[in-house]
Amino acid sequence: MTPPSTSISAELSVWRMLLRAQVQISRRLQADLLADHGLPLGSYDVLTHLGAAPGGRLRMNDLADRVLLSRSGLTRLVDRLQREGLVARQSCTSDARGLYAVLTPAGRRRLEEATPTYRRGVREYLLSRLDEDDLGRFAAILRRLLDEPPAASARTPLTRHHEATVTA
Repeated sequence: MTPPSTSISAELSVWRMLLRAQVQISRRLQADLLADHGLPLGSYDVLTHLGAAPGGRLRMNDLADRVLLSRSGLTRLVDRLQREGLVARQSCTSDARGLYAVLTPAGRRRLEEATPTYRRGVREYLLSRLDEDDLGRFAAILRRLLDEPPAASARTPLTRHHEATVTA
């Protein structure tokens, strides 16, 4: 429902700004990762999720959900990462139809090399432009958009991420 004091035009303007900001930040991060590491942002995202997973592996379906790609899009991306030696596929012993994507040692090294570039970009293109109050409000807004329950702590997930990336 549109608040009485807000016009549809103003709402759509905010929506377009959100989309432009996301695309602009993503393009800058992609350019940095490609220039410094020859690694597209989507590939970095896959390596990050695998690097954070127990044993460096995730079922392909779970990975597709996390990186927000279709199953076929993820399959093509994992094919490319496998050709580069950054990811391997393993059969799932409990489900013959299931496959795991597994981070290889070369993939872990590439991820470790690219992570400082990624974190620097996130700080430069987003976090450095927000003060602590902005950061808290921004996290609260994003949490509402994601339908996530409020954090028990006053420190938001984005604030904790910011603290971790600043000290990293």
